[in-house]
Amino acid sequence: MRNKSRKYNIKQELRKIVYMLCMVLIIFMADIVVANATTDDGTAAGQILDNQQRDENRTNINEPGSAETGEELQKLNIANSLEITYDSGNGELNGTLRILLILTAIAVLPILLVTLTSFTRILIVLHFTRQALNTQSAPPNQVLIAISLFLTFFIMQPVFSHVYTEAIVPYDAGEIGFEEACEIAIKPMREFMFKQTQDKDIDAFMQISNTAWDGKSMEQVPTTVLIPSFIVSELRTAFIIGFFIYVPFIVIDMVVASVLMSMGMMMLPPTTISMPFKILLFVLADGWNIVILNLVRTFY
Repeated sequence: MRNKSRKYNIKQELRKIVYMLCMVLIIFMADIVVANATTDDGTAAGQILDNQQRDENRTNINEPGSAETGEELQKLNIANSLEITYDSGNGELNGTLRILLILTAIAVLPILLVTLTSFTRILIVLHFTRQALNTQSAPPNQVLIAISLFLTFFIMQPVFSHVYTEAIVPYDAGEIGFEEACEIAIKPMREFMFKQTQDKDIDAFMQISNTAWDGKSMEQVPTTVLIPSFIVSELRTAFIIGFFIYVPFIVIDMVVASVLMSMGMMMLPPTTISMPFKILLFVLADGWNIVILNLVRTFY
């Protein structure tokens, strides 16, 4: 009797397990059918539910594309109590394109700083000064470049301030477009370059480009002509200033060489003896002050 009861209980447990497995399989198949019906079939009932949910959960205050002013574009169109604004919402460039342009400008900025400002003239003159002193690497190149950068910022500060206040600030506020901002920004740079460029250089490049010029008006000179003319003029001016810096130090070299020859010390290099005298003369005359101040005055 006990064996029969045990077999009966085992059969009941097996039946319960089979029933449970069947129920799980039926529920699983039902979920698959419902999922396929909502994703693949795209029935009208599902679309109606989606539209109702979108209407109920809509987060737009205004209809998309209804903004008319720059201030409306700067505000996020969301229906909640938090109001978020962002800069440069003038409706012209999206964020990704603006980042790309900024990175491109950062990459090109060193070239523009060297060629379109006073940096070239200052660095060449300082290099000539070091060569005339015959101190080899004193001051080192890093110091000369740093001095040239700070002097460039000092000289170009009015131009940079004008570009920032008249072009960058209105563009960020959405008051002007990108093309207009570029035209406003390039105007003070052109005025600076035109004042420092010699007429014969501009005339030479104008003849090469087959462009008519009356010899006075800056408006007739395109930027593509003005930039190379400015670079050539800066190189010429820097070398002329470097020549005048070299003259007193050449006199010291000649005097030291003649004294050594008269003493019969022809095997002793004159530069070795003349370098301390050059440094002494440069320090007594306050040479760095004379060179840097007069170099800055050449731009005014």
